[in-house]
Amino acid sequence: MTRIEQPEKRFAVEGEIVVDTLTGLVWPRSAQAAETGLSWPEALELVAAMNRESRHGFADWRLPNRRELYSLIDHARREPALPENHPFVNVWSGKCWTSTSSARDRAYAWWVQFSGGRMFFGRKTDDAVVWPVRGESDFLFVTGQRACFDARGEPVECAGTGQDGALRMGLPWPEPRFAPAEGGGMLDRMTGLIWMESTDLAGGMVDHAAAREAVAGLAAETGLPWRLPEIMELESLTDCSRADPALPGGHPFRDVREEYWSATDSGYEQGWAYCLYLHKGAVGVGFKDHAEFHVWPVRDA
Repeated sequence: MTRIEQPEKRFAVEGEIVVDTLTGLVWPRSAQAAETGLSWPEALELVAAMNRESRHGFADWRLPNRRELYSLIDHARREPALPENHPFVNVWSGKCWTSTSSARDRAYAWWVQFSGGRMFFGRKTDDAVVWPVRGESDFLFVTGQRACFDARGEPVECAGTGQDGALRMGLPWPEPRFAPAEGGGMLDRMTGLIWMESTDLAGGMVDHAAAREAVAGLAAETGLPWRLPEIMELESLTDCSRADPALPGGHPFRDVREEYWSATDSGYEQGWAYCLYLHKGAVGVGFKDHAEFHVWPVRDA
């Protein structure tokens, strides 16, 4: 998912459910489907029970995949990191389960933290909040996950699990996904963004100001509008079926590192900016004045 252009009125309340007019997804107005946190298997079973009883009048609820749940995040806000004037109630600012297993350790699944908008993975036997979703989006793409795993990380048949690998919700990726771009770089045909083939412009870790300076220098040198990517643009590169790095198989990039700066400032703390941990596929934050992240330029097609 790339940069989001927010509609003037993003959410439409219809009784106990809320329609997200940006993504087309439908959420319960209450952001907690259970009174307490649940393990990942319990979360999947709760959603199955909601469908058996047609909760809120529908029987097609699912645990959202990581792109679906993360689409709700507003990176400029905190406690919770949801768009201003959102209509949701009972929002827990902690961890919320997704249906997507970690490709690095399949006994773990991805969660989104609504306090500050981070996305990481936790052991499936741990507890997190459950916020189900329904509907289909003509905006979001699949995560890339195509298999299913139990709480021990063992492969299981996908049918009836409700996992991301079974449902594969979202638009399919184009094939081939990447192609050489006029003027240099590789076009991601999924997002329309052009990425440098070398993913380490500065030749090592730099602070946030130096990252911006490096990209500005590249733009001046080439005459092309290279820039530091937004965090949603970086996240769009991840393939949730892969790790080390979490990039689509056969990708054309070289010099791949673990940590990358984004141009997205954190609404939680002024001194932080969002970053992508590419080997894992995780979204976190870094101190802007610390030289701890690499630079991967992008430009619009």
